[in-house]
Amino acid sequence: MLRRLIGHLVVDASEARLGAALAALREDGDRLNLNLLGEAVLGEREARRRLEGTRSLLERPDVDYVSIKVSSVVSQLSMWAFEEEVDRVVERLTPLYQTAASSPEPTFINLDMEEYRDLDLTVTVFRRLLEQPGMLQLEAGIVLQAYLPDSLRVLHELTEWATERRARGGAPIKVRVVKGANLAMERVDAALHDWPLATVGSKAETDTNYKRLLDRALRPEHTDAVRIGVAGHNLFDLAWAWLTANDRGVAEAVDIEMLLGMATGQARAVREDVGRLLLYTPVVHPHEFDVAISYLIRRLEENASPENFLSAVFELDDEEVLQRELGRFRSSLDALDDEAPGSRRTQDRLREWSSGSGRQLVQEHARAGERAQDPAAAGLTQAVLGLSRGSGAAAATTGFRNEPDTDPALPGNRRWARLIIERIAGSTIGTSTADAARVSTEAQLQEVLRTVSDRAERWGERLGYDRAAVLDRAGLALAANRDRLIEVMASETGKTIAEADPEVSEAIDFAHYYATRARELDVVGGATFVPERLTVVAPPWNFPVAIPAGSILAALAAGSGVVVKPAPQARRCAAVLVEALWDAGVPQELLALVDLDEDELGRALISDPLVDRVLLTGSFETASLFRSWRPDLALQAETSGKNAIVVTPHADYDLAVADIVRSAFGHAGQKCSAASLVILVGSVARSKRFRAQLVDAVTSLRVGYPDDPTSVMGPLIEEPTGKLLHALTALGGGESWLVEPRRLDESGRLWSPGVRDGVTEDSYVHLTEFFGPVLGIMHAATLEDAIRMQNGTDYGLTAGLHSLHPDELALWIDSVEAGNLYINRGITGAIVRRQPFGGWKRSSVGGGAKAGGPNHLIGLGSWKPSPARSSSTLHLRGLDDRARQFIEAAQSSLRFEQFDLLRRSALSDQLAWATEFGVVTDISKVGVERNLFRYLRVPVALRLADGGDLGELLRVIAAGLLTRSRMDISTSVPLPPQVRQMLSGDELAEMAGLVPRIVVETDAHWLERAAAGRITANRIRIIGDIVSDRVDGYTGAEPSSQPTEQQAVVRRSADTAGSFTDVVAGVTRGSTGAPVPLQRADGSRVPLATALAEAIGGALDTVIYADPVTPAGRVELLPFLREQAISITNHRFGTPIDLSDDVV
Repeated sequence: MLRRLIGHLVVDASEARLGAALAALREDGDRLNLNLLGEAVLGEREARRRLEGTRSLLERPDVDYVSIKVSSVVSQLSMWAFEEEVDRVVERLTPLYQTAASSPEPTFINLDMEEYRDLDLTVTVFRRLLEQPGMLQLEAGIVLQAYLPDSLRVLHELTEWATERRARGGAPIKVRVVKGANLAMERVDAALHDWPLATVGSKAETDTNYKRLLDRALRPEHTDAVRIGVAGHNLFDLAWAWLTANDRGVAEAVDIEMLLGMATGQARAVREDVGRLLLYTPVVHPHEFDVAISYLIRRLEENASPENFLSAVFELDDEEVLQRELGRFRSSLDALDDEAPGSRRTQDRLREWSSGSGRQLVQEHARAGERAQDPAAAGLTQAVLGLSRGSGAAAATTGFRNEPDTDPALPGNRRWARLIIERIAGSTIGTSTADAARVSTEAQLQEVLRTVSDRAERWGERLGYDRAAVLDRAGLALAANRDRLIEVMASETGKTIAEADPEVSEAIDFAHYYATRARELDVVGGATFVPERLTVVAPPWNFPVAIPAGSILAALAAGSGVVVKPAPQARRCAAVLVEALWDAGVPQELLALVDLDEDELGRALISDPLVDRVLLTGSFETASLFRSWRPDLALQAETSGKNAIVVTPHADYDLAVADIVRSAFGHAGQKCSAASLVILVGSVARSKRFRAQLVDAVTSLRVGYPDDPTSVMGPLIEEPTGKLLHALTALGGGESWLVEPRRLDESGRLWSPGVRDGVTEDSYVHLTEFFGPVLGIMHAATLEDAIRMQNGTDYGLTAGLHSLHPDELALWIDSVEAGNLYINRGITGAIVRRQPFGGWKRSSVGGGAKAGGPNHLIGLGSWKPSPARSSSTLHLRGLDDRARQFIEAAQSSLRFEQFDLLRRSALSDQLAWATEFGVVTDISKVGVERNLFRYLRVPVALRLADGGDLGELLRVIAAGLLTRSRMDISTSVPLPPQVRQMLSGDELAEMAGLVPRIVVETDAHWLERAAAGRITANRIRIIGDIVSDRVDGYTGAEPSSQPTEQQAVVRRSADTAGSFTDVVAGVTRGSTGAPVPLQRADGSRVPLATALAEAIGGALDTVIYADPVTPAGRVELLPFLREQAISITNHRFGTPIDLSDDVV
């Protein structure tokens, strides 16, 4: 069916059919330019096959003209290795050109091009090929795209070169001028990388530049050396070019070129005027007809776009349409005398920090750093009523923009990168700072901690707005040190420049993004942020700049001092990073670098009472070790991952393979987000094409050290041992090597990547994180089975799906258990704000607020209620029915100030829900990629501590009701009967299993239940706990150690309050059997959160929230919700699609 539909656009390349098809197409005297289509070139096997197929065409007696692209004859091109890639392509293409040069009949090769990134490479290869011995008399051609403003410069350079070649007795060259057919993918490339669009800004500008190129080329002084192919279907443009060529006497040097099968009637008319045409003729073998889809989509886009002439070609007998196209043509002619556009891509890392551009960057960030505003500043009721009336309340506009990565398509950037590469092998930067940070004794460590803690007090007292200014300067300092940061990463940890450069961009993004969030900490209505004094940052070696930068900058933004203890393998990286931050104005007394023996002083650092919080990125086992030292440690950690990509029969196999390989083997698989497994659903597991493409792509990866610019996959951080060595060398039962990994050097750090097939569910390979270049393949009969396998590990960091079926997307999104979901794209490379990063299950410890997301800073300190003016009104306008019913049920049991807190809190909750927590947002609005951020409810256990305030408990219950989270409520006093009735009488809640379980008990009994594992929720919200001394100004009273009247009614109310067991004594047993005291030796109360942490042994799966209750929905809703980021490719070959619009 497909072949019949597209047979007039694409020719069958089979031996039995091709000859007859070519003969038929030549009946009108036309010449044919054949372009062999094929599978996506993901590896060297397909590249060589494509080249051999083109050579076979060229050797046919009925073929005298072929087109070929650089990107189709070599795989995995890297512009960082520009000179080496030129050599590789020239070596690959030389035999083809020699075939043409030695042919007894004139045979022509046209070097085609699609992407802007290939422009310099294609031109350089073209010239290098024709400068080789024996090629002087070969006439060959190259394509230039008019929508690239750079093409005018390239035409000038080619003309000068070809004129000199002609003067030496050489043959002319030919330039095929096209308008450009890859605009959609150029837009994708620009949007994803935050680069300017490489093409001119409009179709009208393209039309003008097309004529500008032809005007420059169609001159007698040029056409002897450079023949011109005028390619297109716009009849006005073709007529203008042909008349211009005739007027100037150069018509013999011009070919009029059109696409096979497009507007055949118009082609016939053109042929009658100009003689024969040159038809661009795609050919494809029958078993690969589906690969012509991308070519056809571009053709259909040309037909469909109202800006393109082809969309009107069949309506030119309509006078209105004719005049419209004539007007467009005349406008493009009128603009010919305008100044020609320059290159749109002007990034130059060698020059960007000249004095002028540096000042501009500072000014841009100064403009972006305006004070944040509380969205409810004009009044909560009015804000909520505005929402209910449909006026909306937009999220705060931050002015944040992601930092662009370095564009390797630009020659200045490539020269800059070469200078870095030349320094890698002998680099020692950061050594002196790292050595100076050595701490050898506990006394030295104590001095560092005291210094930072003391300095942090003044830092935390500053407004978030003021701290943000320092962070913005830090971002500029990181940008200015991009080359040094790349150099040290490559030198110390083996990162290739392609991996290291985006990491610096991420660090810069963290600085500016957290600056915006720091400003917003100042304006959370109803709550005041209280910074921690001292945060310890314990980063990994695999992202030795971005992760420590993110943690350091987040802590600084949140008002804390920082002590950073880098991984031993990345000491110098951390040193260069903190040097840049110090240079930006972060005081050394506020940010300290320490290098210490982990075995001897690591425990002393983590356990020190001066340390308020630890930000860890490492293994789950390391997090467990930290908590074993200090059960009540405020620990936030991004830990392990065992990540899988599911591929269904509805996937684009070529796209899936490319994304799998990048996700599995980037940085040699040493990423917590890396794809460790691919799960093939149904027929995909039996697909020979899928397996062949996967093997081709994996075996073509060039492995080497970063001082070799051709390296695509870098080294391991150290020689593998343990789990990773086992994964690289041993197979489990039923497994086999699809690609067997090999050790490549004596150091043991260079390994070729491996792919093992036959991995079974619940096997060692299925469940174990290896952190290296090994990919396991699993087979699943159905998507449901695949999801079960994907969810079947202890971790939930990243997860991927490749499918083009919306029903499969819907099922997968609703079922998969991971913090970051990726659809039809790779699963690594999360970008700040665009894809906030953090996992579920054992991939995360702490509150789960994602790095680079809107809530990350909120959890890095404490919150207290801010003074608020009580309202004299009792109205509940603007609230939804459930919230209103709950408040009405509670009203008679509350004092006015308690009622007012509950009412104001409900309004704040509803505003936060409507603008943030209850909506799915795509704040980045990339367009070609949907980056969605949403919140999903989680069960929460509530505990009203002995002596706590009932009104505060009701306030927190109201937040849980809004989110519809399941709540288990433990309270030291009974709930009012009307409240219990309202909670238990909600039919919808009962149907959903959300009716709260209510227990009235003492703190001691509750702790006993916790120690016995009888509190099942992983999130626990304690109300009425003792607050930290730093939560200065909190007006809540410290709970009394003496029984209160509220506690005295516990026994009397047991029967009416729900399930209840006997009150126990004032101590309970911890998870180890040791008693957990509720009082210290001096008679002071132990905070309930501390006692709970002891009781459960510092369990990593449990998150304890114990801050004072506030009326701020922005704060109080968070314990009931967990975050999820979903990134979905939203185009096919650049054309927007609505695949997921009705799914999420």
